[in-house]
Amino acid sequence: MVKMESTEEQDRKLVLEFCHLLEKSKQLFNGLRDLPQYGHRQWQAYFGRTFDVYTKLWKFQQQHRMVLDSKYGLKRWQIGEIASKIGQLYYHYYLRTSETNYLNEAYQFYAAIRGRAYYSRAAKEDRPDLMVKKLRYYARFIVVCLLLKKMKLVRELVTELEKQIQEYTNTYEPEDHLEWSLVLEEIKGFIKAEAAVAVLHADSNPIILSHSGSGSRLSPLTTPPCERSPHMTLSLQEILIVGSACEQAKFSELTMDMFRMLQTLEREPTESATHPLSVSHGLHGHDASPAASRIPPYGVPGSKGYLENGRHYRDNPHKYLLYKPSISQLLVFLASGFKELPLGGALLLYMSADGCFSTTKHPEDYGYELGGLATSVKRDSVDGGLSCRGKSYKENHCLYPGDLYPFTRRPMFIIIDSDNSFVFQHIPRYFGQPLVILMSPQDVPPAFQTDVQHHGSLFTLFLHSPLTALCYICNVGDVPIHHWERCQTYVDRFITEASRLVTRCRIDEIEQGIGFIDSSYVQFFGDDFLRTLILRFVFCDVVLRLHRGFRGRHMRPRCEPQLPANELLEHPSLSHIVFQLASALDVRGHFSEGPECD
Repeated sequence: MVKMESTEEQDRKLVLEFCHLLEKSKQLFNGLRDLPQYGHRQWQAYFGRTFDVYTKLWKFQQQHRMVLDSKYGLKRWQIGEIASKIGQLYYHYYLRTSETNYLNEAYQFYAAIRGRAYYSRAAKEDRPDLMVKKLRYYARFIVVCLLLKKMKLVRELVTELEKQIQEYTNTYEPEDHLEWSLVLEEIKGFIKAEAAVAVLHADSNPIILSHSGSGSRLSPLTTPPCERSPHMTLSLQEILIVGSACEQAKFSELTMDMFRMLQTLEREPTESATHPLSVSHGLHGHDASPAASRIPPYGVPGSKGYLENGRHYRDNPHKYLLYKPSISQLLVFLASGFKELPLGGALLLYMSADGCFSTTKHPEDYGYELGGLATSVKRDSVDGGLSCRGKSYKENHCLYPGDLYPFTRRPMFIIIDSDNSFVFQHIPRYFGQPLVILMSPQDVPPAFQTDVQHHGSLFTLFLHSPLTALCYICNVGDVPIHHWERCQTYVDRFITEASRLVTRCRIDEIEQGIGFIDSSYVQFFGDDFLRTLILRFVFCDVVLRLHRGFRGRHMRPRCEPQLPANELLEHPSLSHIVFQLASALDVRGHFSEGPECD
């Protein structure tokens, strides 16, 4: 009898310990939303404590599952909720650190929830709040799968989500059923817009490429070659990606342009068996849950990466993602990136936004009298843009070129994608620091205007996936995989040749004393990401200049400082490769007359 009481007492203590860990984990998780969204060090320790508690909670429920089942009444959806919170932790840690390996960790936990059907009995609990948790889980899982380019799974999840929304609506007739219907339509619209060009397998089914420069993240296979020089001193360290285009497809505060650019500025996640977050011996026990060792112990994850066997795992520059921010939010995050910039580091600002136009006929101040970019305000339905009327009045919710002047005290790389992009070409280099500005075309042919407005900018598509962009402007909707890979070799050849020409310009400048290329490009050229962007910009400029449909200077991109024409942008070797590529795609008629291609 004494022994029985002792066992019951032990069980009671186990239940109390579980309740304590569960409550503590909830408190810490809820506190995450109060952490500052900018800066590297302010939030790191708090995330560490949160990971620590979830490590203990996850191990505890695995080790004492039988007791918790019988004495606490632990339900499968409660285990799923813990796993979902861990998945969210990893996703938010990815957003904080820009490390794509954490996306894989989030995926593992979300996939386990689906694989073990933790939420399968949620509808039978007669709790609408539990059904909402299930729907939110699906929405979060879809975002992670989108970012990992698991498009086949995305489509499966969307079908399941649609059924779950229908069941939720029929069972509870909730007030938020319309909101969930809009979420579903938003996801479907985003997926449709993302598939600009379909690459087909031999059986004619679309496939998703994660290599060969198909718009994937940077990898050793897709990193442009470079002949290094001592002048290539800078590395990209801080990034601000801003999406404020009003009518563009979006999901979960990611516009299509933001979605494409953030992948362009990341490396492919590694799949290392020795990774500190890897699964130990597969999935755990009878429940096939993710192993507790997947949760990083306290102090292992850090804002600047972590060490394993002396190796530093931080591969990606740190970035902030801002969806339709207020001008004050935008400037605060920009200032934070500026403050965190280490010696030898460069700051990149990417903005996709509608134009804020000026009516000043004789501008004297190029910083504020030519207009700028709308941030968080809606497009004016009358004139198609935001007008800053009157010389003495400036639109509050508009980023002007002059707003960026203070940040040019440090090396800065600016990408502007807007119908008012060219106003940023006048930013002066007051402080003598490296500064490059890549500006999108301000107009596209009428045939593309509606699609570009909703499906994402053509300029950003060129920077993300050059071959996809070329196919798109030539009305090539699908390409067999073997043909795609052949065409990709032409793009790779173009990028290699353009890189050689940039280096050649620098050598000629040194040997002949002629400034063919601004030193800013040379200093940025040593960074893999910035070099990729510069060379893809060159590809975009050459292709649009040769394309019959893009006539007029407003339909071509611009850059400041200007890149040399004869020695680079109009070099015959680059035009020849574009003509070869066009012939390979059987779209040679879309391009101006040039040499016949083999």
